Amino acid sequence: MYERKTTPNLNCGLDLIGEVLYGKWKIRLLWFIDQGHQRPSELQRKIPDASRRVLNVQLKELEDHELITRKIYPVVPPKVEYRLSEFGRTLIPVIAAMGQWSDQHEARLREVILKQTVSAD
Repeated sequence: MYERKTTPNLNCGLDLIGEVLYGKWKIRLLWFIDQGHQRPSELQRKIPDASRRVLNVQLKELEDHELITRKIYPVVPPKVEYRLSEFGRTLIPVIAAMGQWSDQHEARLREVILKQTVSAD
């Protein structure tokens, strides 16, 4: 498992939120869990570009940051479900606002992102 070698910089709220949400799939994971997709296989289907290993690592980090809870059912094969914690639910309006901002500026964002992609080639 990954072990952090440096102490995180936690001087302000932006540092804190970055520390908690840093990870390519974390915002989507929180959103999809809120939408009712609670099983790891459902989350994998919603985010097919992510490997199962990366999703598991990011789910564990979200759990460690107390944004989600994990319930393991004592059945064979094991059944696992994730739910947002009360604390995690407080992020959903923030994520929704970021999505609305992105929708409002979609054309410009696509243009800028594509321009960066082309100039990198």
